[in-house]
Amino acid sequence: MNSEIEKIILMLILAYLLGSIPSGVWIGKAFFHIDIRQHGSGNIGTTNTYRVLGPIAGTIVMAMDISKGAVATLLPVFFNSNLVNPLLFGLAAILGHTFSIFDHFKGGKAVATSAGMLLAYKPSFFFLAAGIWVVIILLTSMVSLASIITFPCIAIATFLVHDTYLFILAVILTIFIVYRHRTNINRIFHGTESMVPFGLGNVLRNRR
Repeated sequence: MNSEIEKIILMLILAYLLGSIPSGVWIGKAFFHIDIRQHGSGNIGTTNTYRVLGPIAGTIVMAMDISKGAVATLLPVFFNSNLVNPLLFGLAAILGHTFSIFDHFKGGKAVATSAGMLLAYKPSFFFLAAGIWVVIILLTSMVSLASIITFPCIAIATFLVHDTYLFILAVILTIFIVYRHRTNINRIFHGTESMVPFGLGNVLRNRR
């Protein structure tokens, strides 16, 4: 039992460290000599990376952030341990992404890392979330609004399939994501939120 506890502690540390990798910062500095924290919204996540460094860098950062959540959630498989629900390690990665030891305990909004956790834990829900997220972006042209709407939708879906642990975590993440997007919500209400250069919302705004 002691060895199992040690294994769980090791996996939690590894999951947190994986989540702590500041993908946007490292990609920006290594290939563009730009610290994205000093540009755009200052966020280290996918959206600001797209805005500051372009679509290729943004896609790479999104893939890295999704991978962090997925690999962390799969750690019990790699370590042949099933005593603890794998969502715990996904949560550790999310905390790492948001409070990164490599970024003075600051970080991103954890949307992509949460998606990675979902991909590893329940792929069908990941594709459901991705579908909702894409549809909302196409309708509103707002990544922030897509994220804010997608999380409660997944919480409802997990409730309907009676996955208690995922439902509890989805509710917690919904509250957390809404809080992390509070400035975005304020801009949405005032009609000043940034938009991607496609989608119905962008077309309507440009017609004004």
